[in-house]
Amino acid sequence: MQPESSGYAAQQALRLATRYAMDAADEDGHWMGPMLSDITITAEWIFLLQSIGYQIYEGDRVAYRHHFLSTQRSDGSWGIAPQYAFGGNLSATIEAYLALKILGMLPDHDAMKKAREYVLSKGGVAQMRMFTRFHLAMFGLLPWTAVPQMPPEVILLPSWFPINIYKFASWARITIVPFLIIRTREPVFELPNGRQLENDYLDELWCEPKRKNVPYSKDFLSLWRTDKVALLFHIADWILKLLCFIGFLPFREFAIKLCLGWLLERQEVSGDWAGIFPPMHLSIYALLLEGYHMNDKPVRLGLAALDRFCHKDEKNGKWMQPCVSPVWDTFLMTRALCDAGTIDLNDDHLTRALRWTCERQIFVKDGDWRVHRPQLPPGGFSFEYFNTWYPDVDDTAAGILAFLKQDATSLRSIHVTRAATWILGMQNRDGGWAAFDVGNDAFFLNSIPFSDMDSLCDPSSADIVGRVLEAFGLMLRLHSGSKEGSEGSLFTSISSACQRGIAYLEEHQERFGAWYGRWGVNYIYGTSNVLCGLSYFSDEPRVRQMIPPALSWLKSVQNADGGWGEGLDSYIDSNRAGIGLSHPSQTAWALMGLLAHLSPKHDESIARGVAWLVVGQTDIKAQGEASWPEDVHTGTGFPGHFYLGYTLYRHYFPMMALGRYVSALKECQGSKGELER
Repeated sequence: MQPESSGYAAQQALRLATRYAMDAADEDGHWMGPMLSDITITAEWIFLLQSIGYQIYEGDRVAYRHHFLSTQRSDGSWGIAPQYAFGGNLSATIEAYLALKILGMLPDHDAMKKAREYVLSKGGVAQMRMFTRFHLAMFGLLPWTAVPQMPPEVILLPSWFPINIYKFASWARITIVPFLIIRTREPVFELPNGRQLENDYLDELWCEPKRKNVPYSKDFLSLWRTDKVALLFHIADWILKLLCFIGFLPFREFAIKLCLGWLLERQEVSGDWAGIFPPMHLSIYALLLEGYHMNDKPVRLGLAALDRFCHKDEKNGKWMQPCVSPVWDTFLMTRALCDAGTIDLNDDHLTRALRWTCERQIFVKDGDWRVHRPQLPPGGFSFEYFNTWYPDVDDTAAGILAFLKQDATSLRSIHVTRAATWILGMQNRDGGWAAFDVGNDAFFLNSIPFSDMDSLCDPSSADIVGRVLEAFGLMLRLHSGSKEGSEGSLFTSISSACQRGIAYLEEHQERFGAWYGRWGVNYIYGTSNVLCGLSYFSDEPRVRQMIPPALSWLKSVQNADGGWGEGLDSYIDSNRAGIGLSHPSQTAWALMGLLAHLSPKHDESIARGVAWLVVGQTDIKAQGEASWPEDVHTGTGFPGHFYLGYTLYRHYFPMMALGRYVSALKECQGSKGELER
């Protein structure tokens, strides 16, 4: 396909996609696509409903069961993502089985039989992950002695202490605090067969149901040989058990009281905690264990917030979302519509969307980030509807880009300058940026007994650095040549921060030319973000050295069909980087990376990628509207452990890629009008 004809086809695809996007907008102008994850989130929601004695109506039971059964794999297991190459996940399968049993599915159902066979073939319940241990212990399906100690006294430790609650990443911190209360109180809730301290409700999944007090770590000698930090933590765990046994914990109740106050302080007026499911449902347990009742306001609001996270559709049934992403989706869809060039930049769809996001910029002084940056003025954005305590750098940078792409004159608006100032203050010593925290790199915490996902820290990541550089680079470009006003010092600071960010990227480029994607799968995502960011600094010698290997790598992993894809196995083995079936979001990321530095006029890789997207726009919603089908998870929660299916990734990223392609073609041809067939 010649560039001219492919440009015309891309324009046609963009028109269809634009109508689809406009139709998907909420009445108030924002976008929010349902979010998918693995089955454990919905299972743990069912566990909470069972624990509080909530009667699930039959219609919802059917919808929940549909969701479970529609995601079960052919071998009877449930996985951590639809495309996971390493088969099912034992803990996910255990939790799904228990949830289905609570929902009334009998053990002799074919799906249950297959799940049971899978679990037993993998060693049974004894091989489960740590989160699953906690949830089974709360029903008496596992003794609490088989769960690590989690001393609430950690809340007493100051922020300068080597181990304290603020050393953990934001998502871990807000989840750990309610766990401290739950582990201390050791509750046992009722199952359909009653409340029993030693419940046999799940015995069919045990290889040895008489031996449930299974160890949660290696023996001391093995730890001495392999991980001395883990050994120290396990010695501390053993000492805590001894202190619990003899009853010598003088500050325990005081610590519990502080934990409870800490949680209540961080509950949003809407009832949410951090806008993510794990702390939200665990905090309900914690409140009830500390004497709150179902009718008390914090519990009522918390349950209402959780209920808002539930989603239901014909294809997937009913499920609990791990999070909701309205601010993120609205910024990215706005950017996509700006890139597409199919509507005027002053179109009501764009102005209403950004007006909606402006109302959600966080100017209040609450936030855990203030522990290490007490003098930094607020100004960030968070991912969700209600989350003032945990804004994130990625959202905030995406917001700057959306504001400036829609209206370049907003460069000196309070929304852009305060967002940029906040991001500047969140830069790490290594020159990079993390998602939510600053200086959060105490990796030794991942050896703690209750950690089994290696995700207790929030260090700098290349993908976020790339987006920040893109936002700051655009700000610097718009500022250059203009008269410097009172905000001149801001742009000087931005320029210095960018140099440190570039140095971070230089140090973290992989030997094969790519960059790691912490929050999207994987090297294609990271490399795309970095290349887009570096495009504003391509005149610098060290940047010119980084770009060619990255472009060569992207071209080398393009699939024969013209698209790009990458499996989750690249998080386990970097030799699998960029290898996988083609998908719309990943193809779009690769194209955006290439288009940031290459002319589309004579580039075969770009032409083939564009053709793949044009031909693949087969999700027809209505006449004149179309999108791209994508049934895989290309968002990352915890690499190797937890992945996210953003249902709008398949739409706004291809729009961005095609829009930039068309714009670049027009620039090559010196044309401002329509590209001809």
